Amino acid sequence: MTKDQISYVVMTVVIAMVTSFLTNLHKARRRIIRLKKQGLFMPPHNPLFGHLLLVYSVLSKLPSDAHPLYLADQLRRKYPDMGPVFYVDLWPFHSPILFVNSPTAAYQLLQEHSLPKADPVRKFMYPLTKNNDIVSMEGSTWKEWRSIFNPAFSASHLITLVPLMLEAVSTYRKVLAEHAESNDMFSLEDVAIGLTLTIIGIVTLGTPLNAQRSDDEFVSALRETLGWLPSESQANPLPYINPIRPLAQRYYNRRMDRYLSRELDHCFALYRQAENRPSTKDRKQNTIVSLALDRYVQKSAASETRDQLDEAFKDFAICQLKGIILAGHGTTANTLCFIYHLLSSNPATLRRIREEHDTIFGVDLEQTASVMIREPHLLNQLSYTLAVIKETLRLYPADSSARRGEPGLSLSQDGQQYPTEGCDVWTLIQAIHRDARYWPQGDTFIPERWLCSKDDPMYPIKGAWRPFEFGPRNCIGQELSLLEMKLALVMTIRRFDFSSSFDERDQKHGKKGLKTVNGEAAYTILCGTNRPRDGMPCRVSFATG
Repeated sequence: MTKDQISYVVMTVVIAMVTSFLTNLHKARRRIIRLKKQGLFMPPHNPLFGHLLLVYSVLSKLPSDAHPLYLADQLRRKYPDMGPVFYVDLWPFHSPILFVNSPTAAYQLLQEHSLPKADPVRKFMYPLTKNNDIVSMEGSTWKEWRSIFNPAFSASHLITLVPLMLEAVSTYRKVLAEHAESNDMFSLEDVAIGLTLTIIGIVTLGTPLNAQRSDDEFVSALRETLGWLPSESQANPLPYINPIRPLAQRYYNRRMDRYLSRELDHCFALYRQAENRPSTKDRKQNTIVSLALDRYVQKSAASETRDQLDEAFKDFAICQLKGIILAGHGTTANTLCFIYHLLSSNPATLRRIREEHDTIFGVDLEQTASVMIREPHLLNQLSYTLAVIKETLRLYPADSSARRGEPGLSLSQDGQQYPTEGCDVWTLIQAIHRDARYWPQGDTFIPERWLCSKDDPMYPIKGAWRPFEFGPRNCIGQELSLLEMKLALVMTIRRFDFSSSFDERDQKHGKKGLKTVNGEAAYTILCGTNRPRDGMPCRVSFATG
């Protein structure tokens, strides 16, 4: 081709691309303007930039590492007269978002209709599981595997695991004691994640993952993987164009797959031995692995020789395990960090929770674990401890729920119909949980609101507390999470005093700029998954009273 021909081709392509962009821009903006003319709520909308400039302005008033999902709550605060359901136009960076800050609309979205997960959720999980996991699966396949795994997370089964969990919590307590003795500043999140990874290993594999003293192959690879799993709600686009990212994901995935493959083969060998001894009571019978193997055997032909696992099934089972382990450790670890932080700054609450533990388990701390092993159902009497946990989850929920809108489906709110077609629909738990329409003194830590009578103005409104969500796709591990937190608190809160060290860490690392969200030094960031800021820097000492 001649130089003139090349120039002509390049110019033609550029013109086509610009024309396509302008056409799509016009369609996107016109659609939102049409919704606005119908009287549907949204922040002030620019016909050219949509809400991009507004979003930039709002996010610029937050710390640079603050979770982008704080956006909806900040918009709610900035425009208090805006309704609880509203659109945000972020094209071309994201499809239109319909933010849901209403228990009524959330019920329609997740319980009445149960829309499919939004594309960002599936894209987040794909590098790890290829969407063969109960977090991102859909339809009949999801229903089948959710029903298969439910027994592993039932309260009746989990209570039988208390002795094994207490072994992990005892190690966790020893790690905290070592930090108390050395009086060092450390990442409380790292220590808490070590505990929750160990326990999720018990539930999934029937054996603790080595995550508290030194990482084994799987835990090490998982920790590294988290740093390479950015979310589409992440404001910084650079991780997506990092050429190392897919290579790192593939490398750490192989390491995790290798470990889980060996575990599956070992569990299958034990399973085959147990088949020949039907009277044997094996503690692994309700683990995720054993339940998956049950299903595998049921689906195998009666005449089929099962000396080794089918590779296709093994690949599928490995993806399920990775998905559950990823989803099953972060929420609990993060919430524990925020609980310690809130208790350290609320001495009356700390005193009351300690008194409850003394009353139920006795004042001899050395006997606490033995009492729980003998009478694990005493954990159900921890009403104030549960109130502290629930209030912390209200202030610092782990995540929000994203669904994909569908043609013909609208959400009804205050007499208006909000079409979902072409939108990602986000139930903004962070915003709902602090909205004064549902929570008096919504920014204040008040565990007592969970113990008041129904005629009290502080009594929680039905559907307004949703850290584990509602509906058929609620969190399968919520009973496990609550049990872990109770065990950890009973074993540690009377032994140690915790003190968050954000200012000390900021000075040490020279952190500049904004350092609080809504005046709070503790906030959530996005680093692969949701995490407490800076790993919740902390100092711990032995309790004196």
